[in-house]
Amino acid sequence: MQSLSTVIIGSGSYLPATVVPNENFIRNTFYDASGKPLVHPNEVIIQKFEQITGIRERRYAAPEQVASDLGYLAAKEAIEHAQIDPETLDYIIVAHNFGDVKDNNRRVDMMPPLASRVKHKLQIANPYTVAYDLPFGCPGWLQGFIQAHYYLQSGDAKRVLVIGSETLSRVTDPHDRDSMIYSDGAGAVILEARAGEPKAGVLQHLTVSDTLSQTFWLNSSPSYNPDLPQEDLYIKMDGRKIYEYALKTVPQLIKNCLMKANIPLTAVKKVLLHQANEKMDEAMLDRLFKLYNQEPIPAGIMPMTINTFGNNSVATLPVLYDLIARNQMEGQRFASGDILVFASVGAGMNANAVIYQVP
Repeated sequence: MQSLSTVIIGSGSYLPATVVPNENFIRNTFYDASGKPLVHPNEVIIQKFEQITGIRERRYAAPEQVASDLGYLAAKEAIEHAQIDPETLDYIIVAHNFGDVKDNNRRVDMMPPLASRVKHKLQIANPYTVAYDLPFGCPGWLQGFIQAHYYLQSGDAKRVLVIGSETLSRVTDPHDRDSMIYSDGAGAVILEARAGEPKAGVLQHLTVSDTLSQTFWLNSSPSYNPDLPQEDLYIKMDGRKIYEYALKTVPQLIKNCLMKANIPLTAVKKVLLHQANEKMDEAMLDRLFKLYNQEPIPAGIMPMTINTFGNNSVATLPVLYDLIARNQMEGQRFASGDILVFASVGAGMNANAVIYQVP
């Protein structure tokens, strides 16, 4: 049987034009989980937030935009970059967590699936272009990437479009300081099966789901402001437990994935981590290198976008990849033969990793 490589042939991203700096939160009234106002002034809260997360500003979607609009714009760019006929796509997989949440109606809207909406916007007539959604927390886009790899390796598909799109600004509690973390955006890649040697593209992957005690560390719950309607739900998290879980789980997961691929850490050129928290990502990278007893950590091995884009969940990884792939990130480049590590962690709790060699 002829060897098949799963390779990225095009990528695209869409980041909304509205920039929201940290100063915009100075007049918010923040409460703790028990409904009591925070004692520190907002200037101190915001300063500490920036020190921990690295986030200085983020992007919010325009009032008339929803997640499927952002996903469509990223997909359109990826199709143009790949220079393919969209009718040749076998699957469209859209990762998200909250569907098309409107600016004036914060209810979740997931029917029809966002993938169907994106296919409609792309005006793809081919009925065999199968479109479906994948809610898997922040690792959703990377899990869609893994599913696409299976389709391509089986011979069932030749091309798959994988999109991550989110408008988290619409589901954040303005009275929760964690609301400053979240943002909006979309990223997409087109994966293709290519025959022949040497093998490139996806070399290995690994996913875990831990649910015994970890399931509700990220969840939908009422506002911390007790005066607001308690039937309205917002994204909530136990930041400390998630931080500890990520630090314990992700570095070991990456090491296990590299071992499965029989690739040493020294061969890795870039580590592309889900952009959730700057300090957390730096700690995970440090832990990964400690697992191998290797130092120092190579400069520039972990590019970051969180400082200016915030955490747009499923979009962080494809946006990060796209910016580098298309030479739009200063000081960052991919070269043929480079070994990349993709890794993400989030609601579920889920975590995953992919080892990828640039063709």
